Amino acid sequence: MGNRGRYCRILFPIMLLSFLTILSSPALQAVDYYADLTITVDPSGFVSIKGLTNYPNLTIQNTEQYTSKQQSHWLLNITKPEIFSEFVYDLILPKGSSISYIRSSGSIRIEENLGGLLLRGFGENESFSIIIQYQIDKQGGSFFQDNIIYLLLLPAILIVTLLIIYFYFKEKNTTGSSPPPQTPEPLRELHGLNTRQRQILQLLQERNTPMTQTDIQKELEIPKASVSRNIHGLERKGLIEKEQIGMSNLIRLKKQ
Repeated sequence: MGNRGRYCRILFPIMLLSFLTILSSPALQAVDYYADLTITVDPSGFVSIKGLTNYPNLTIQNTEQYTSKQQSHWLLNITKPEIFSEFVYDLILPKGSSISYIRSSGSIRIEENLGGLLLRGFGENESFSIIIQYQIDKQGGSFFQDNIIYLLLLPAILIVTLLIIYFYFKEKNTTGSSPPPQTPEPLRELHGLNTRQRQILQLLQERNTPMTQTDIQKELEIPKASVSRNIHGLERKGLIEKEQIGMSNLIRLKKQ
């Protein structure tokens, strides 16, 4: 019994140390996943996922691995069992889609988008899952049927345009030459921005006044960390500037 007790006293600290070493191993530590995505589904079931994420192989172009079809019903299933500290996404379904079943993690909101459906979702500290069953209505006719109003209006528009040009030059010849009115130069298109960054810039342009990060988060209904990360990206690109006022940061468009 004396030898057995001595062996136990020697082995117990060794086993305890080994157990603590295994628990502290980096392989067992949770990864802080995040995602800020735009998901597009075309009428043929091909899915494209763009945006910012540190989840491996989540962004992808034109894949069929997330969709399946039975008769006229499509099923979209994007499920990642790992826990995300935060995720936010815009999911664009094809034009003419109607949803018969939906289940997702986090919160979700459905909007109309140019004849299709736009689903906005976000969540925190949970797995990422979107399961949708939908159909695509075959009510869209030919190009002529879809654009018949524009085709009928085209001759009238041409006639009105010709009349405007005729009277313009007639008046110019009688009253003398005068410089044509100046039209404001259109804003140049900004490239290299993701969906969230474009939304933040558009909000600042519409408000035309400095806003706090909290105000931006409430207006766009996206997580605070996503707002902070995209504001930092816009600031690095020289599109916005921050001003410290007390405990808050005021965000404004940077003057060009």
